[in-house]
Amino acid sequence: MRIVRRRDETGVDFGRGALTGAIGDSITVIPLVVALALLTDVSLPHALAGFGVFQVVWGVRYGLPISVEPMKALAALAIAGALTYAELALAGLVLGVLLLAIGLSGTLARVERWIGEPVIRGVQFAVGLVLLETGIDLAIADPVLAAAGVAIAAAAALAGHGKASALAVAVVGIAVALVTAGVPAPRWPGAPPGLSLAVLSGAVTRNTADGIAAQLAMTIGNAALATSLLFADLFDAEVTPDELSATMGATNLLAVPLGAIPMCHGCDGVAGKHAFGARTGGANVVLGVGYLAAVPFATPALLDAFPVAMLGALLAIVAVSLARNALDSENVALSVAIGLVALATNLGVAFLLGIVAHLAWERVGERASGE
Repeated sequence: MRIVRRRDETGVDFGRGALTGAIGDSITVIPLVVALALLTDVSLPHALAGFGVFQVVWGVRYGLPISVEPMKALAALAIAGALTYAELALAGLVLGVLLLAIGLSGTLARVERWIGEPVIRGVQFAVGLVLLETGIDLAIADPVLAAAGVAIAAAAALAGHGKASALAVAVVGIAVALVTAGVPAPRWPGAPPGLSLAVLSGAVTRNTADGIAAQLAMTIGNAALATSLLFADLFDAEVTPDELSATMGATNLLAVPLGAIPMCHGCDGVAGKHAFGARTGGANVVLGVGYLAAVPFATPALLDAFPVAMLGALLAIVAVSLARNALDSENVALSVAIGLVALATNLGVAFLLGIVAHLAWERVGERASGE
């Protein structure tokens, strides 16, 4: 894999922007990882370790504040109970193979042409709706705590940190858990959850296939193509979509068997790091070390003390952030329709129907312009 070409060759710097910029990528990571650990069989220590290691690895490799975040479509389905842990892991491994093959063969542009931007926005909208539904179900259990979560988010937004509102709720929830359960004694996380061939073979299901299809659309559009463009715009750096695809593939093939969750790069994480002052891979190293330092304290007792209704408010905030991407679509009606079909059926069906509808819409447009 070739080296990234950029005018500023500082690579890794640990100035003030590295510390503040690290916050930008945790805006999505911490809320989703906490939700996965609370509602599924995902191991929080192993998930944090995976993020910690690959934040450092790719920050040093690219010399840029690259994002390492959960694969949101898979995370949302797992949080909603539509994917088991084994199905989540298998989907991550399959996507690892696909993304590595796509990246190394340089075929990303051809794959993206068939999917289309409105379909990608539609999948983002659908993921937002799935998370919103789950968040509301959790919030209903304790409306007072849920309202407290909304109030915390509103306070963060009024203070000018709207993008960090979900993170603010997560931090307060963790603080409540610490007060309730006390500071846990450090403990070694132990062996990762078992993923034997028998377990993975049992995860070959329709739900897994649907998750892979939906996530592939988001990864190609949001994590590869959009991230590559954002690096050029914000950092005057040349990072090709195929490079990003290859590194995401390698990440999942290495990390998922060790108990980490499926991970990807993402333009929202890069934008978040930049907005908080990150300019080099130093922000990745700072954040990665922070995740690794938290691993020994991420105990079951701490998770059990986390206010679940506040988690509902947290998921609702993340959901709205994702769903609003549909407004930027070049075909808003199609993107919204994909989301609604996904809610009524599933993400896989909505994704495939969306591709067909998008190609038909393009064909009609081509005929109209040719007349």
